[in-house]
Amino acid sequence: MAKTPITVAYGDGIGPEIMKATLAILEAAGAELDIDVVEIGEQVYKRGIKNGLDPRAWESLARTRVFLKAPITTPQGGGYKSLNVTMRTALNLYANVRPTVSYYPYVETKYPNMDVVIIRENEEDLYTGIEHRQTEQVVQCLKLISQPGSERVIRYAFEYARANGRKKVTCLVKDNIMKLTDGLFHQTFDRIAKEYPDLENDSWIVDIGAAKLATTPESFDVVVMPNLYGDILSDVTAETSGSVGLAGSANIGEHYAMFEAIHGSAPRIAGQNIANPSGLLLAAVMMLVHIGQSDVATRIHAAWLKTIEDGVHTPDIYRAQGPSTRKVGTTEFAEAVIERLGEQPTVLNAVEYRETPKAPAFPDVPHKKALKQLVGVDVFLDWAPGKPDTLGEQVRQFSEGPLALEVITNRGIKVWPDGIPETFCTDHWRCRFRGANDAPVTPAQVVKLLEHMTEAGLDVIKTENLYTFDGVPGYSAVPG
Repeated sequence: MAKTPITVAYGDGIGPEIMKATLAILEAAGAELDIDVVEIGEQVYKRGIKNGLDPRAWESLARTRVFLKAPITTPQGGGYKSLNVTMRTALNLYANVRPTVSYYPYVETKYPNMDVVIIRENEEDLYTGIEHRQTEQVVQCLKLISQPGSERVIRYAFEYARANGRKKVTCLVKDNIMKLTDGLFHQTFDRIAKEYPDLENDSWIVDIGAAKLATTPESFDVVVMPNLYGDILSDVTAETSGSVGLAGSANIGEHYAMFEAIHGSAPRIAGQNIANPSGLLLAAVMMLVHIGQSDVATRIHAAWLKTIEDGVHTPDIYRAQGPSTRKVGTTEFAEAVIERLGEQPTVLNAVEYRETPKAPAFPDVPHKKALKQLVGVDVFLDWAPGKPDTLGEQVRQFSEGPLALEVITNRGIKVWPDGIPETFCTDHWRCRFRGANDAPVTPAQVVKLLEHMTEAGLDVIKTENLYTFDGVPGYSAVPG
């Protein structure tokens, strides 16, 4: 069997210890790997490379397209960029896959039947990191959700469920509030779900869905959601299962894949031979499945389960009064797994791995482009906190052609006309100008409106054009 080239980074903190343990197990199990070690993380940052990746790492990844990565430390301050965010966006790693399983009674948990896979959109949402300070008092972060970005991660979730014998896919969103962004994700989920009649599907508002996931996780199977919710809830489920230290993670794209533990570099325990390598090891198991070495993945996972069953535990899960029989360090734990290669667990459920789905192709469906019409503009002002009626009287005089001042909001709350005097206002105001009955307006009319406002000394900090698409408003309504 030809060896598969992979890129490996030992990382920072406990990274070198757990990577050494993981690679020892992979080698003993017969994984056919051609390993190229690269440098990433803290020392690279300190050499002035803002993304924490040595240039040779990019060269290696371009060749191998598979990255097994230990956790790193990102220095605070100094404009350092998140290496993970850089990797996910640069390599188009759009799906983050985090299986979470309870290993009761060997790992303490209140939820012994938990077996959930979180699939999180990995590139969009608030994690695009597009933020602006707009006034003395107000900053903003843009939440970006795209139809292609939503479709590919949702389709991957259904393909994953089908390939791995799962029965249901659940979508968590907050589209009762964010009707356009989360609404698009939900609509895409409902459309794609119809293509998989063999799988159950349901949707929850993320707040009550999160509560149920944290209290009755056995009710869920595969859960797909936008980036922020997925980041938070995958950690919640990992901790609920018994330990964040046991959770591995895969970042999947069309051409590249990255595998890592979900925990950080834990510098406070580095060099003490007490870190649990299980999260990185289970990530490596996912990597083996991805590169077509499912038999080795199955063998390693069975030996790991047998080690947990036998009570050979690192300090983070060791319980003197429980099922633990021996407290071991990082190296000794790896040795225990190696000793059990070829054995099967007797209580915990062994997994026979099959090939996981690659990035699914988009179906070639004819698409009719919607008629897009400009019907208004939201003009944002930096205007000192004051009476909304005063601002309203000042701004309404600038109406241009069909554009007329319709409403003024502050932090999204309507304050003019007929606002409530008790509403708290900051220095950040949105003035909505719109044509009557969404009558079309021209860009020249919008420009002329802005000229009038700036000539009058108003501080215009931002504008957002209002469009309809086939007559459907492509902008949020103002409550009230």
